[in-house]
Amino acid sequence: MTKTTFHNFTLFDGAGDHNVPDAWFTVDNDTHKLVDRGQGTPAAADDQVDLGGQYVMPGFFNVHTHVTLSPDSFSGQFGQSESEVAVFAYENLQTLLKSGVTYVRQCGTTYDADVKLKRLQQQGLLPHTPHMLTSGRAFSMTGGHGDAPHAAYLVDSPDEMRKAVRQAFKAGAETVKVMATGGVMTPNDFMEDPQLSVAEMHAAVEEAHHKRRLVAAHAEGNPGIQNALDAGVDSIEHGFYVTADEARQMVKQGTYLTPTLIAEWTIPAFGKGVLPDWEVKKCADALDDTYVNLKRAFELGVKFTCGTDAGTPFNGFDLTPDEFGLLTRVGMTPAQAYQCSSLNSAALLGVDQEYGTLEVGKFADFQVLKADPLADTANVKQADKQVYLGGHREF
Repeated sequence: MTKTTFHNFTLFDGAGDHNVPDAWFTVDNDTHKLVDRGQGTPAAADDQVDLGGQYVMPGFFNVHTHVTLSPDSFSGQFGQSESEVAVFAYENLQTLLKSGVTYVRQCGTTYDADVKLKRLQQQGLLPHTPHMLTSGRAFSMTGGHGDAPHAAYLVDSPDEMRKAVRQAFKAGAETVKVMATGGVMTPNDFMEDPQLSVAEMHAAVEEAHHKRRLVAAHAEGNPGIQNALDAGVDSIEHGFYVTADEARQMVKQGTYLTPTLIAEWTIPAFGKGVLPDWEVKKCADALDDTYVNLKRAFELGVKFTCGTDAGTPFNGFDLTPDEFGLLTRVGMTPAQAYQCSSLNSAALLGVDQEYGTLEVGKFADFQVLKADPLADTANVKQADKQVYLGGHREF
C-alpha cells in the first residue's frame, strides 16, 4: 500500500463553512480515499505533493446533465446518429471533468448512450471522465416535452410507465427522469402545462424505489410541480414556479430541488436572433419570477442540489462553476452554494458516505484553485485549475 500526501494549501472541505489554512491530507493510492488530514507539518508518505499555497475544494457534482445534447446545435440535433452522439457525449464528459465536475447524474440521453458509455468507463476505456449515474432515455407522454427521436420512452398510462421503467432498468439505467410539465425547448407546450399524471409518475416512483433508485421530475410550473410531489418523486428539476405550500411539502417529504439556473439564464442572454422568439420569451418571462420563488423555497428549508441542464442551448458543459454565482442570488453564501453540490447532491444520489466532501474515508476527488472560493464564487471558474479523481491528477 502506497500513500501520497498533498500539503501546503488552504482547504475548504465542503462540509463546513470556513477554510482550513496550512492544510494537508493523505491519500491511499490503492483505495483512492483520504486516510488522514491535518494542519501544519504533513504526515510522512511515499510521495509528497506541494500545492504551492493554493486553495483546495471538493470536485463538483452536477446532477442534471444531458451529455448527448450540444449547446451549440439549435435545431436538428435529435437527428444525429448513435455513433455521432457517442463521440460528442465522451467529449462532453471530459469537458465536465476539466471544469471541476467529478460526479454527474444524467437526466435523459438519446439512444441510452450514457448507459453504454458507462460500461466502457468501467472497463477503463473512457479516460478523463467523471463518475456517472446513468438515466438512459427520459419518460414522456406522447407529444410531450422530450418526445423526440431516440430521446424518450413514450408512455400514456400507469401500466405503460411501469413496463417502460422495467425495460429501462433491464437495459442498465440507474435512475429515472419523468416529464411532469411542458418545457422551454418544445414549441407546442408551456411550463404550466401538466403532462404525465400523478398516477403515471407514481408508477415510476414505485418501480424505482423497489430497486432503491431515484426519480427526477422535470417540473417547471404548476400544477405539474404539485403532481410530481404528490407522486413521491425524489427531486424536482427546475421548479421555477414552486409555491410556498409546495416548498413546505418538499421539506416534509425530503424532496430535493435542482434549480438549473444557468439553463434559464443563458437563453434570454444569448438566444435573441438565434433561437425562436417563443423559446426566448418563455425563459425571459420566467427568470425574474424564478429568483423570487427559489429564494422563498430556500428560506423555507428546501434542500437545493447543483445541476445545470448542460447541453441545452448556450449551456456548455464547462459552465457548472457559473451556477454557484446564480445560487447566491437566491440568498445563499458561497459556502452554502457549494454545499448544494458537496452535501446535498451527494446525499440525493445516495453516495454521501464516499463522495462529496474531503473528509477521511471518502474518495479524494478535488480541484486546486489559485484564489479563495469562499471569497468569490467567480474564483471557481478558473479555466486552468487542477482536477483530481481519487488522488490522481486528470487535468
